[in-house]
Amino acid sequence: MSRSAHIAGPRYADVLHEGHYTAPPADLNVLDPRVWARTVTRNADGAATVGGLDVRALAEEFGTPAYFLDEADFRARCHAWRDAFGTGADVFYAGKAFLSRAVVRWLYEEGLNLDVCSAGELAVALSAGMPADRIALHGNNKSLAEIERAVEVGVGRIVLDSFQEIVRVAHVAERLGKRQRVQIRVTVGVEAHTHEFIATAHEDQKFGLALAGGQAAEAVRRVLKLEALELVGIHSHIGSQIFDMAGFEVAARRVVSLLAEVRDEHGVELPEIDLGGGLGIAYTSEDDPAEPHDIARALREIVTRECESSELGVPRLSVEPGRAIVGPTAFTLYEVGTVKPLEGLRTYVSVDGGMSDNIRTALYDAEYSVALVSRTSTAEPMLARVVGKHCESGDIVVKDAFLPADLAAGDLIAVPATGAYCRSMASNYNHALRPPVVAVNDGEARVIVRRETEDDLLRLDVG
Repeated sequence: MSRSAHIAGPRYADVLHEGHYTAPPADLNVLDPRVWARTVTRNADGAATVGGLDVRALAEEFGTPAYFLDEADFRARCHAWRDAFGTGADVFYAGKAFLSRAVVRWLYEEGLNLDVCSAGELAVALSAGMPADRIALHGNNKSLAEIERAVEVGVGRIVLDSFQEIVRVAHVAERLGKRQRVQIRVTVGVEAHTHEFIATAHEDQKFGLALAGGQAAEAVRRVLKLEALELVGIHSHIGSQIFDMAGFEVAARRVVSLLAEVRDEHGVELPEIDLGGGLGIAYTSEDDPAEPHDIARALREIVTRECESSELGVPRLSVEPGRAIVGPTAFTLYEVGTVKPLEGLRTYVSVDGGMSDNIRTALYDAEYSVALVSRTSTAEPMLARVVGKHCESGDIVVKDAFLPADLAAGDLIAVPATGAYCRSMASNYNHALRPPVVAVNDGEARVIVRRETEDDLLRLDVG
């Protein structure tokens, strides 16, 4: 049986049944702009380029695996979100998706704010010059040291996540002689249509204070009694990688209902509402994310309608796109090592990275695309599984994809839409060295996060 005949095996029928693919793409050499960064194309030699630079030259200079980030695309997406929401709203980039000092500088220059959720993220933000009043501190279990640092530097807001945290933040602010702006994170009981581990607004999870049972209302009462805290609004986040706006509509309705309760009980109209982030991106050609202007229009209409129904003034809206900005702007470049056909099943393609640079497939059952990028090919498609080099059978980068049947060791393949959460969640499993992040822009490439070295590993091992 030829390698290309593997697509007719029983597992191919399973793939069709599961709905991952309906058929191989008409042309494996086409790089779908829905999933690739905006400047990615192929040159006359058939190799992929980004920012005008050939991936073969990039691999030669920076090695593989490596993340290549299209700076022009990143900036364009920042601008699109800022333009979509305008001056009457705030856009906070969710730093957890990917954060570096270069990214912080781009955010500042493009007029975005920044959401951080740890002392480390706050340190990066401050070291790169982001004004503290444009930073929000998030997290479900902020340490006393993190709170002290945030209040001391004057972050624009702290999102309160528990009754204990109300006391902690008030105590710190009072001791430092400051009045800290805060929001209360509420769980609104929305079951977002996403993976269980990234759905965050149903009651049975660790984030926020539930609307059901009155926890959120009680949190409002407690905060309003504390002089050291200034309650500026309510925060809601329903999950991640969401395409359906219906969940946001339910969340907005319930948050606005809480605002009305606050007005009726306390005579206070809170001036802000944050609907979080979680908007999905295209990981495969079958994904169809909304554009920022459409998202902004929909969210404004939802909030305005609900406020008018409750006879409330429309609060200032804020959102927190992270993945939606950085996710599509980067791809991970790998070198093929072993190509292992399994008769009647699929072909396993092993690369020089894996779950240490992209844990999302193993963690969330995430789907990705992949393409041969060092050349074009007229070979027939084969059903492939791209796997890493780690000592785990679950070390899968792309579960099911079509690659050319003449794929061989030494070829370069790339996985698009890896800008979010891949470098942020990277690990040293098997003592792998975490890859660099290379920013590419208008014919120039520069390292913004360098590749780890063996010296880095040994420096921490003090035994």
